[in-house]
Amino acid sequence: MAEPVTAAEAPERPPDDVPQASSTRQRLARTAVLFAAFVCAACGLVYELALVALGSYLIGDTIGQASLVLSIMVFAMGVGALAAKPFQRWAEAAFAGVEIALALLGGLSVLLLYGAFAWLSLYTPALIVIAVLLGLLIGAEIPLLMVLLQRIRRQDAGSAVADISAADYIGALLGGLSFPFLLLPMFGQIRGALLVGALNAVVGLGLVLTVFRGRLGRFARYGLTVAAMAVTGVLMLTFVFAGRYEYAARQALYADPVIHAERTPYQEIVITESSPLTGSDDTRLYLNGDLQFSSVDEYRYHEALVHPAMAARPGSVLILGGGDGLALREVLRYDSVERVRLVELDPAVVSLARSDAWMTSLNDDALADDRVRVTTADAFQWLRDNAERFDTVIVDMPDPDSTPTAKLYSVEFYTLLRHALAPGGTVAVQSGSPYFAPKSYWSIAVSMAEAGWRSRPYHVSVPSFGDWGFHLAAVDRRPRLRLADGLRLRSLDTATLRAAGVFPVDRRQVDVLPSTLMRPRILEYAGEEWVTY
Repeated sequence: MAEPVTAAEAPERPPDDVPQASSTRQRLARTAVLFAAFVCAACGLVYELALVALGSYLIGDTIGQASLVLSIMVFAMGVGALAAKPFQRWAEAAFAGVEIALALLGGLSVLLLYGAFAWLSLYTPALIVIAVLLGLLIGAEIPLLMVLLQRIRRQDAGSAVADISAADYIGALLGGLSFPFLLLPMFGQIRGALLVGALNAVVGLGLVLTVFRGRLGRFARYGLTVAAMAVTGVLMLTFVFAGRYEYAARQALYADPVIHAERTPYQEIVITESSPLTGSDDTRLYLNGDLQFSSVDEYRYHEALVHPAMAARPGSVLILGGGDGLALREVLRYDSVERVRLVELDPAVVSLARSDAWMTSLNDDALADDRVRVTTADAFQWLRDNAERFDTVIVDMPDPDSTPTAKLYSVEFYTLLRHALAPGGTVAVQSGSPYFAPKSYWSIAVSMAEAGWRSRPYHVSVPSFGDWGFHLAAVDRRPRLRLADGLRLRSLDTATLRAAGVFPVDRRQVDVLPSTLMRPRILEYAGEEWVTY
């Protein structure tokens, strides 16, 4: 969205010798200029949101990425508005040139940044450069459009600013709504940006060649037309091959061949499979680039997460997260279980776990069990509305490395969790690595204590992850680390589980603060600790 200019900054009225069009032509011309402002604002906001969304997918820090993109672009927009002043004399050609350049850069921005991330490891420097250039071009739009509007009809500065600003803000509304609800689900980030870029070029040149054609020389008309056609051609050709480009860039991020990839409204889901030439049979699931499990050793993680909480052989179980069905597989090993509620945010993960042959073989087709009821919802919001009580709760959430996941490790979340637990019940929480991220790990213990839980920390070795930790907690007691009688597991027995509660000297509890919704300290801790790995 372009920055509006103040009335004091509005261009001067055209001199009296500029011929004025007829009343009808004036109205049509003014409508065309305001429509161009509307479309340009929509395109500009789509570019901004695309950069924020891409950073959130690739980097994970939604607030940080939004702050970086928006602050840089707004600053550059102000500079661009000032830089446009010398070109107001040739406003028609300048505006068309700005729109053509903006179409090319904005249309290719997501593709270029994805490539910088996948092959060059230069994402942040590339993001800054592209955000600055986009901001400069977007900032130049409104001053030039103001000149074009004044050339159609004499109008006081305040009224002209009001007209342009209204079109600009309404266009921003359209762009803001169309990106998440239309462009992203229908075309994806790369193709969505390419389509918006082509629209930018067509509208910008179309305005100049229709309303202001007579003010352009023949060379300028031909030059701008050829440039716009070339840019549009490049964008459309790139649109055709965008799928291959995205596949190649995605494959560069993973050591093993990608056998499944899809981007949902919530995340990017990728499954890789090791090559037979490596001599290993390892299939892995990634969400937004973060490893969720490896088929080689996932049982070590899921046995440690589930079975200590199931020692009392509960009748009802709540699983928050775990849409892959692997924690559910372990829960269903108990004949005592009468009902299980699984709450997963992304329906695509659940669909994959239900229908993919590899996934169903790994989770023993657990989601097809009659005792299981699946709800696709945000766990935090679901807990707020929930009235059910469960004997055991398993919290199998992604690591708190982004703003959306940080709330799932907050004092408020653990407070809501208490209301879902039946008297005497037990909860198990996946808590990250006490070795790689000790502050994050122990912040979970402190946050749970702040919410009234009494927890017992424990950790196991999961080769794909390293040293990985959990917390077993209850409200009315500090639970013991034990397993149900007669249970035979692949990685755990009574002795190894007892040892899991012992931490080496350099990994014992550290002095950290609880994490809350208003102060997500765990996000700060995670950002500090995982940056070196």
